[in-house]
Amino acid sequence: MAERSNDRQIDNIEFNVADIARSKAFYGQLFGWTFTDYGPTYTEFRDGRITGGFTTGEPVCPGGPLVILYADDLEQTQQRIEALGARISRAVFAFPGGRRFHFIDPDGYELAVWTASAV
Repeated sequence: MAERSNDRQIDNIEFNVADIARSKAFYGQLFGWTFTDYGPTYTEFRDGRITGGFTTGEPVCPGGPLVILYADDLEQTQQRIEALGARISRAVFAFPGGRRFHFIDPDGYELAVWTASAV
């Protein structure tokens, strides 16, 4: 059986929150999610199938979480996104575990793409 790739699939959902401890308590008690803290402004959650995060590093954004897709080749994916007319809203930046950028789709939704590659 061939190994499954995560390339071009939804990989992560990130919630901007006002209080990480409150969000952990709420979702942990409600759904039984587990958590891994990565410093004071970010915690990862696992629901048993997908991972996501709570961050206080960005303003709370009513209207929905940030959907994050994975790409094996971040630069090629950014070029394809720009060629299709989307606007890059946050340039590539590094974080513990990889790099990512954000873009605005044609309807105004902000999404992000990340890769585990450091370069």
